[in-house]
Amino acid sequence: MAPLVEMKNISIAFGGVQAVDDVSISLEAGEVVGLLGHNGAGKSTLIKILSGAYKMDSGEIWIDGQKAQITSPRDARDYNIETIYQTLALADNLDAASNLFLGRELTTPLGFVDDDRMEAETRKIMARLNPNFKKLKEPVSALSGGQRQSVAIARAVYFNAKILIMDEPTAALGVHETAMVADLIQELKKQGLGIFLISHDTREMMELCDRVAVMKNGRMIGAERVEDVTEDDILSMIILGKNPKVAA
Repeated sequence: MAPLVEMKNISIAFGGVQAVDDVSISLEAGEVVGLLGHNGAGKSTLIKILSGAYKMDSGEIWIDGQKAQITSPRDARDYNIETIYQTLALADNLDAASNLFLGRELTTPLGFVDDDRMEAETRKIMARLNPNFKKLKEPVSALSGGQRQSVAIARAVYFNAKILIMDEPTAALGVHETAMVADLIQELKKQGLGIFLISHDTREMMELCDRVAVMKNGRMIGAERVEDVTEDDILSMIILGKNPKVAA
């Protein structure tokens, strides 16, 4: 079977600076691939090309073995690609159901917003993803960081995401909250989603990911299975820009 995602020979430059330089990476269904690198390494730019925020200068994107044309976030959503940014883009004054359906509200036959049905659908998706989530009627401003992540992830999954991009999902979260997000990621894997995970935390990447891909100065240093590398190997790739597995 073809990979869920193949990004082939992707390049993009901004004002003469090569932000991403001939980078290729793949993602399988039910796999978590971590993207690591210093600020400016190109990882976020690469992922923004997949999410439709940036248009690449050259290269190809293939989804499920078919060449894809992604030039906008709407194009990305048409390919069932959803992005969860660190800021989460939630409306703080609204509850979980209103956030889940924000801009895509369910309506009654008469055209009114169907709050009861939206709440019922939210309960169903939350039961799948995070059975401990009970605060459906509180504004999301009253939720913890992990619970807010649950709402953002539920929104993506409800609208049939197959490819999920998560940008620093555990940044600024405590130990318990980080564990909650880790559990959510494992549940999404079981459901067959492919996940690109951007983080600076090498230990977290070793625990959550199947493969880790390291970028430096816009280039791909290497993408290795976590069982084949140590944390020191990853740090060497990030800092020195050398892949010890290739050198060996």
